[in-house]
Amino acid sequence: MMTWQLEMGTACRKAVKLVLCTGALAAGQGMAGGLIAYEVGTADVGLASAGYGARAQDASTVLSNPAGMTRLEGTQFLAGGQLLWGNTKFSADTGTSPGLGGDNGGYAVGSNGWFPGGGGFLSYSVSPDLKLGFAVTGNFGAPLSYDNDWVGRYYVQETTLLGISLLPSIAYKVNDKLSLGAGVNAMYGIYTNYVAINNPAPGLGDGRLKMDDRSWGWGLNLGLLYEIDPGTRLGLTWNSQIDLDFKGPAKFSNLGPDLATILRNRGTLDADIKVGINVPQQAMASVFTQVNDRWAVLGSVGWQQWSKFGEVQLGISDTNDPVSLTQNLNFNDTWHVALGAQHRLSEPWLLNFGVAYDSGMQSGDVSPLLPVNSAWRFGVGGEQQLSKTTYWGIAAEYLYGGKLDTQLQTTAPVALGGRGKVVGSYNNTDVIYVAAYYNWKFF
Repeated sequence: MMTWQLEMGTACRKAVKLVLCTGALAAGQGMAGGLIAYEVGTADVGLASAGYGARAQDASTVLSNPAGMTRLEGTQFLAGGQLLWGNTKFSADTGTSPGLGGDNGGYAVGSNGWFPGGGGFLSYSVSPDLKLGFAVTGNFGAPLSYDNDWVGRYYVQETTLLGISLLPSIAYKVNDKLSLGAGVNAMYGIYTNYVAINNPAPGLGDGRLKMDDRSWGWGLNLGLLYEIDPGTRLGLTWNSQIDLDFKGPAKFSNLGPDLATILRNRGTLDADIKVGINVPQQAMASVFTQVNDRWAVLGSVGWQQWSKFGEVQLGISDTNDPVSLTQNLNFNDTWHVALGAQHRLSEPWLLNFGVAYDSGMQSGDVSPLLPVNSAWRFGVGGEQQLSKTTYWGIAAEYLYGGKLDTQLQTTAPVALGGRGKVVGSYNNTDVIYVAAYYNWKFF
């Protein structure tokens, strides 16, 4: 008995080290995939998130539904990594103010369209009915980087909004059918925003406003897993809202003397900027059913409360009358639906397929600060069992966001210190995800 406990303790310590190392690597790369992404380098990429809260086949359930840990034997660790390429590129129309130039900004997402992600997930068996879990991952936010002289520079040049989550979790099997789980989401938020300022004085070029801060936010993840029969299970999950209260001084550079004087007299030159961002609460219902020895069907329906997001746009609308440095942006709640399947091709190989749809968070025109809206997802992946204790998998997903129109208007013209009119679209927006993961079991 003592030998068994020592072996389990050693295995757990090794797995915890793997989680922290994997999470640290992913966090250092600025991982995320969208605002709230289902893609964190796991099998859910190939399933387009179908069955997200009911699959419970590996340690990534610590994130998707902590109650699912009761289905896992022993101590399990999953490391996942992914790379995405986003085709998010603005195209200006003739309605754009000529004084803004002709630079369309380049690929907005990540570094010239490229962006990494991933995570580490651990499930530890205290007993057959009691499980503990821990994960380090990031599924909230994204970095945007436009060319400094692009036509929308007075609205945004570069912005980073990322949330990196530490997820200690627990699960308990109440009876043969019902399992309950809970986890704390300790999210480390990173926020940076650069925007150009239109100097009314000739010959100075653009000024710049920068705001950056780091903040911790706290949330609660609750999960329920109910096994209707040995081959069918239902998962219900709820994630609370997380408040990231970013606050920092307005950092101006290269301002004309007249504008600097006006801002100083109005108390905004060195004022603190508050950017209260709320990571939305969300709820999801998922189902998994094993049709026969070869096929399983998965599905999900979810809701996210983006109307409480609270993102603001920085900048000065009219440098001759700089009344505010922030502007509120309004968003809509969104709905999510996904359907997928798993096919046992052979004893070592399992294939995943999935399709999903998310409704849009923005009505009509989108902000260049958040060039995202409704989207379709199409996923495919495969897993190979290498031994009783290890398997690996690869997955790919194509996300199609269609055409996103933008129409920004200000009363003051560019020549007199205004932001100007930015009219155009992001044509045929799409994202390609490629993921790989490896799972270990320690008995």
